[in-house]
Amino acid sequence: MSGKRAKRRVLRPVPLTALAGVGACLAVAAVVPSAFASGAARTEAGSAAAPSGTCTIRSADKHTEAPPSCLGVTAALDHLPAVGEQATLTVNVTAQTSVKNAGLSVQLPPGLRISDRDAGLAAPTADSFGQRTGRKLALTPGTRTVKLKVKAVAAGPAQIQADISDIDHPDPRRAGHDSVELTVGATKGSTGKGVAVSKGRATKDAGRGPGTREPRKVAPKSPAPARSAGASAPTVGAQVCVGGTFRNRFQSAEGGAWNAKANRDEPVSNANVILWGKPTANGGTRQLAAGMTGNGDGKFNLCYTPSTSVTSAAWVEFRTQAGRMWSVVDANGGLYATSSYALNNLSRSTSLGNVYANSGQSRAWHVLDTLNKLWWNRGSTTDCWASSEQGGRCSPITVQWYPGSTDGTYWNGGEDKIHLADNDPDSEHTTVHEAGHALQGKLYRGWWPRVTNCSPHYVDRTSSTSCAWTEGYANAVAFHTFGDTTYYWGNGASLNLANDRSTRGIDPGDACEARVATALVDLWSQVDGGWTKSNTMMSRDTQSSFREYFVTDRPAYGLDTGATARDIIWKHTIWY
Repeated sequence: MSGKRAKRRVLRPVPLTALAGVGACLAVAAVVPSAFASGAARTEAGSAAAPSGTCTIRSADKHTEAPPSCLGVTAALDHLPAVGEQATLTVNVTAQTSVKNAGLSVQLPPGLRISDRDAGLAAPTADSFGQRTGRKLALTPGTRTVKLKVKAVAAGPAQIQADISDIDHPDPRRAGHDSVELTVGATKGSTGKGVAVSKGRATKDAGRGPGTREPRKVAPKSPAPARSAGASAPTVGAQVCVGGTFRNRFQSAEGGAWNAKANRDEPVSNANVILWGKPTANGGTRQLAAGMTGNGDGKFNLCYTPSTSVTSAAWVEFRTQAGRMWSVVDANGGLYATSSYALNNLSRSTSLGNVYANSGQSRAWHVLDTLNKLWWNRGSTTDCWASSEQGGRCSPITVQWYPGSTDGTYWNGGEDKIHLADNDPDSEHTTVHEAGHALQGKLYRGWWPRVTNCSPHYVDRTSSTSCAWTEGYANAVAFHTFGDTTYYWGNGASLNLANDRSTRGIDPGDACEARVATALVDLWSQVDGGWTKSNTMMSRDTQSSFREYFVTDRPAYGLDTGATARDIIWKHTIWY
């Protein structure tokens, strides 16, 4: 114990950045692009990926941290259509290696419709998220072009998305994503580039759309996050209350596939909510009440004592922040906000029913609610994210995302902020993986191991013991949160990383992150009775490898390393 304390006093913070989700890497002092692939993808007979380091397809954004890929896709309109006008959408698929079974998916928003398409593209399907088409392709090195005619049918923000992936070998190095953002105008020449969705009106409640799946349940296991500054509980005996349920429609990689993600309609939990109003028609706007949506049901009930017999107007605003504990911000660092319609001449309590998040903000709200799933089972003995923090001195988790973002996927320890790219929020595993890096940084009080041989690294291949430890822990956080061992990417692709000694295609030992991740999950569930004790140990001392975690620190802090624990790690090909 004394030796461990001495080590802690001489540690120095290392500015690192964790990148690219399950393919994340850590780089000392600078952001270094990483690459990730599964072994199967790199060793496929007859159509192997380009040798390591030769795949160069990247986002157009020079600051992106996304890994280079052997597949890429771009989407572009020949002009910006107004309502009633058509435009040609050109989708270019580029390959730097042969892919026998590639999947191209194109999705249009509700404000655009496919009016004509190239032969070979599937007949469009439609739901509340818009239209979707696609096709399978056998690719050789070079570029393939697909064209569609699209017609603008409604004004407002719109996003076209295109994805290409290797169906047989899911892997960020064998996938690409691109999008086009535009704001469709009602008259000729009024359509503009980009979208402004940071503040918006609630989306119309059109009922549960076709294919909508039931929400997954997450049982509360710890106190609710601290309320935001100025928030107040509904006043007992208040004369006027405004209530309802706040919900979000989104597409989920979990339960989806390369050509169709799962449509979900779920309540948004623990979101900050404010009731605004004008006491008189000519009066100023003021805050009438504030609170949070209910955990698991998204319900809200905001009460106030009116200063006049009739309140001229009142409306509810929801913000992408949960108390002071986590938030989702746009490119400028501002919160997203959805406002309900106004209630005029309010004199008695009223229910707004279901209020839906603005559709352009859907992914931001999905991130907020995903972090809520981690919060309720975060393994902390305090009311903060980590046991290393307490007494009202909790540091939050902040996620930056915006439509079309190419600034992701990584956690930056220097600013303690997660950066997610455009479709990353569709994968709850990616969001929680990056939150796992942030959580480990909080447990370690800002210190980070000196990570080696992590760029590139592969989830099922040997990297280094330090790389496998930090990435394995982040993967384990996602697996523990969702009770599985399958990793999902934002494009709907997935890879099952369950393994034992008989598993082929996954390198053995504690320098392989898949082995470390699954060993951790099994130790937490089968030996420790959860991960709270393990996280508490990590908040008291730091580790640079799984060996240090298991051999040195677990016995020092009274966690089992006996026969059962050793059988677990042996099953995952780790032995000391």
